[in-house]
Amino acid sequence: MAPALLAQPGIGPINAAQLLISWSHPGRFRSEAAFAMLAGAAPVQASSGQVVRHRLNRGGDRQLRALHTIVMLRQVHHGPTRAYTSRRIAQGKSQREIRRCLKRTVARQLYRLLERSATTDPWASG
Repeated sequence: MAPALLAQPGIGPINAAQLLISWSHPGRFRSEAAFAMLAGAAPVQASSGQVVRHRLNRGGDRQLRALHTIVMLRQVHHGPTRAYTSRRIAQGKSQREIRRCLKRTVARQLYRLLERSATTDPWASG
């Protein structure tokens, strides 16, 4: 259904299948933020006192663990992601904070890819 998913770094057939199942069909989500909320990659403010920080929303589709796997694989094998990680570590960010940002970015990229592939697919229903 979406062969472009398999071309993305860190995405194999199982992760692609889970993403397609969770995404379901074009138009299910009104925005990439709604997709990130389902994926559990939407930031939630978790500040206390003078520390300002965010955490991931723990709600959403628990079967969509694919984002975590994709981010972990990209941090090890994908050059631009490794460069981003080292840059953020130099800025003083923790590994958890870096993964949170990467999951949100990956959710945004995948939502756009899925929506774009659905609109260009000649076999799509419509």
